[in-house]
Amino acid sequence: MLSEPRAGRLAAWGNALIAHMVSPDDAAVAIVGGDAVHRVEGLPGEDAPVGLTLALGRLRALGASGLRIALPAPGHPLGLSGPPEFNARALEVEEAVICEGAALGLVPEVHEAGPEGDVHVEVVWHCLPVREAPPADVPSLGEAERELAEALRDATDVLTRLDVAGSGPVAEAAVAAYRARAERSSGREVLAPGYPPRAVRVLELAQRVGMLVSLASENGHGGAVSASEMVARGEALRPVERVARRAQVAAYNSVVVERGMR
Repeated sequence: MLSEPRAGRLAAWGNALIAHMVSPDDAAVAIVGGDAVHRVEGLPGEDAPVGLTLALGRLRALGASGLRIALPAPGHPLGLSGPPEFNARALEVEEAVICEGAALGLVPEVHEAGPEGDVHVEVVWHCLPVREAPPADVPSLGEAERELAEALRDATDVLTRLDVAGSGPVAEAAVAAYRARAERSSGREVLAPGYPPRAVRVLELAQRVGMLVSLASENGHGGAVSASEMVARGEALRPVERVARRAQVAAYNSVVVERGMR
């Protein structure tokens, strides 16, 4: 939850391209981000992996009218619609992109090489058939925003009760890192052109909640000195993390939902 999912970048900028709000080259550059290269494998009509610019154009030609994302986790097939083979592959990496109108889905496979600090990242998106059906458990933007407001209060309450912020130098460093990440993300473009302001607001809040959950998860024992207290913290934060993932999906998929309502 700390970083923007690659599926989110692909869907957001792919949707901007489909709406003719950005050029194919600009969309490809934004999707790749800090990675070295992205390719698409298994695209109908192509015998070998192709670059993003060609792939996005081909998906449009195949009938893709929008891109939505899925962020599934064990026991929670968030955003998926089948078939089981696609769902299993998406669940393995906990993200995927589904092409509305084309019955195709894309699942990333990430390859990393190089020493720490100079890692070379290549991504291969595997194109597979999907079932055209309503996605699982995706809320509306309004629902997501209300759920997030409650989740943020819950996450803050859990961290306070378990004394995460006051449990020593490691916790203090984690809190400082969280604040630094929040400052770096402030004011940046979190979605591509064409998304409504409410989607941007929901995504920013979802990422903030995700950061808080990650802080609690990464911070070792924190103030929870017993095994039972550690289990209680995990159980308390699990639904908060679920809400944050649901909100991310709602934000990235919002333009596709709006187009379908017109």
